[in-house]
Amino acid sequence: MSALRVGVLAYPGCFASEVFGVPDLLTMAAHVAGPHRPGFEVSVVSPRRRVAASGGVALAVTAPREVDVLVVPGFELLPGLDLDARLAALTAEVAVVRAHAATGAAVVSICVGAFLLAEAGLLHGRQATTAWLFAGELARRCPGADVRPDRLVVTDRGVTTTAAFSAMYDFALGLIRRHSGSGVARTTARMALLDDARSSQTPYVDARLLPRPGDGFARRVMRELDQNLAARYDLAALAAVFNVSTRTLLRRFAEETGQSPLAYLQAARVRRARHLLETTDRTVAGVAAAVGYRDPGTFAALFARHTGQRPRDYRAAFRRRD
Repeated sequence: MSALRVGVLAYPGCFASEVFGVPDLLTMAAHVAGPHRPGFEVSVVSPRRRVAASGGVALAVTAPREVDVLVVPGFELLPGLDLDARLAALTAEVAVVRAHAATGAAVVSICVGAFLLAEAGLLHGRQATTAWLFAGELARRCPGADVRPDRLVVTDRGVTTTAAFSAMYDFALGLIRRHSGSGVARTTARMALLDDARSSQTPYVDARLLPRPGDGFARRVMRELDQNLAARYDLAALAAVFNVSTRTLLRRFAEETGQSPLAYLQAARVRRARHLLETTDRTVAGVAAAVGYRDPGTFAALFARHTGQRPRDYRAAFRRRD
């Protein structure tokens, strides 16, 4: 087995940390593996002669070359940013991504680098993820993609997308595991103080930062559910509150949110449970009861499905100490 060739595509305004994060971890892994095992050959490439990353940091780049894996870092994406204009200025980079994918080699995006992959047409018909804060925008811009906002890393037929920032390390550890073995990946993770057992970005979601619907029908239903979080879910009773049939309720709610009222309620209950686990000493059974579950086992299964962790494990990881 020869060294794995990894190219990182640099472009104006990309996050410098995401340009160097993966190569740095691969360098550590190569040291762990030793000189007699194939390592990684890393280059920073660009179709431009000069590239300044976020914060004006100048990057040394070389022309695009044949690589086994092309990594596309993210960039600063703020609410209100003209994303169309931002992506229009990166047509040369999108062309590099498209040309690389056409060879059948692997393409990886970090965080909102997924928007460049979408522009290149690589996400249509594939599962994908990105930073949870911008997953809705990616789904709107690329309706042909199956966007999974809960996932840290998604690989679908040679195209890999990751969640925000630190998820680049989850991807890199997976790459090290496949190329150098699980022992090398595990040791590298320990050296770098990385959690190599994460599976979901849901525990990190802060619902206060997510865009909310306005004062439409779905928003009023959400408010009703939020105000009766611990009550038994009764679709007929909920429909009666708004003087509509159950079928109409489900249809209108789905049209505005893309989900069912029950799915929203379950997610809201998990959000409330996360807060209680982080900030109180209530038992898991007490937390379950506070969000409408008499059976702690049923609650724990739902919580794990949404967050990737059992309630006790979540509390141990995220309990606030201040």
